[in-house]
Amino acid sequence: MTSATAPDTGLVRPVNLALATWVSAINFWAWNMIGPLSTTYAGDLRLSSTEASILVATPILVGAIGRVAVGALTDRYGGRVMFIAISLASIPPVLAVGAAGAAGSYPMLVVFGFFLGIAGTIFAVGIPFANNWYEPARRGFATGVFGMGMVGTALSAFFTPRFVRWFGLFPAHIIVAAALAATAVLCIVVMRNSPEFTPNTDPVVPKLKAAAKLGVTWEMSALYAIVFGGFVAFSNYLPTYIKHIYGFSPVDAGARTAAFALAAVLARPVGGALSDRIAPKYVVLASFAGTALMAFIAVFQPPPDVWSAATFITLAVFLGVGTGGVFAWVARRAPAKSVGSVTGIVAAAGGLGGYFPPLVMGATYNAADNNYTIGLLLLVATALLAFFYTAIRLHAHEPQPKEAST
Repeated sequence: MTSATAPDTGLVRPVNLALATWVSAINFWAWNMIGPLSTTYAGDLRLSSTEASILVATPILVGAIGRVAVGALTDRYGGRVMFIAISLASIPPVLAVGAAGAAGSYPMLVVFGFFLGIAGTIFAVGIPFANNWYEPARRGFATGVFGMGMVGTALSAFFTPRFVRWFGLFPAHIIVAAALAATAVLCIVVMRNSPEFTPNTDPVVPKLKAAAKLGVTWEMSALYAIVFGGFVAFSNYLPTYIKHIYGFSPVDAGARTAAFALAAVLARPVGGALSDRIAPKYVVLASFAGTALMAFIAVFQPPPDVWSAATFITLAVFLGVGTGGVFAWVARRAPAKSVGSVTGIVAAAGGLGGYFPPLVMGATYNAADNNYTIGLLLLVATALLAFFYTAIRLHAHEPQPKEAST
């Protein structure tokens, strides 16, 4: 047994799961550094709705695509090494984005925001890491708890605007960079891989090709693109939406966005735990039905603060339950040795699902009537299509597929 693995005794397993969740949270915070400040940048730099949406969406794109490679690398090197590597690699982009924002340069913000997406790849590390620590019957719970690391988006939405107001723009980014460094050190000292982890030393590209041959990979990718993509999109774009529709300040909009993100985070382990007890298919169906309903209600712009809050928080709950349900389904259906590779592709699809909605919302915003009707109705239609696809095409219970040949 190497120093990077540890026996499952006492508190070792829950401590490692809790630490993995924290690593995810701080990296999600870093990944979402631009979103809570998007209205500030838009005002200071006089950005159009489209320019602001591009700024918000750029880190999402890289965080999505990078998950494919990171998932495969996790199969080879284990979660401990990858958690440390990504936390350290995210520090320079965080500082660079802060410097670009302080300099008032839109092109530099977009370029450095591209590299900020590195932090968003963290999700593809945690799912196989959690799976290795827990037996199949509890993997829905384990992946749901790890998924609570999405709380980093809530932390960013709530604290980032306040840190900027209290300490200044660049110092706020220094604080997050320091938290990433401290997290990496904590992983070096405390974190261990599960004794069940066996490095998969097969070449990465053939391994990804093998995962891509599995039907489960693309079926789960389609579902996750909607539920996780919806969460990411709203977590990043909601400050802009709230400012346009309700006229709140960046700090107030951030607080409301934090409530949305927190609701989704708390709902994720519920979706995972429910999927340990009933077929994940039914959890996912409930998520799509609820998402369609709440998005349709949002079209009518419920008045602030109680009705609008109830609408978006309920939407967040349905999206959060869906994310937990989909990944519990992945854990059941993906071949054991390909969980990291399949997870990477599915997680990438979720990130890509979050990349396009901010662009669509920015492009379809009706400035004359101050509404996002078209964008919200597109979400309704997408959720309904996913509902019927899941209900008709996917089976509630099916055997785990064999490894695809490379």
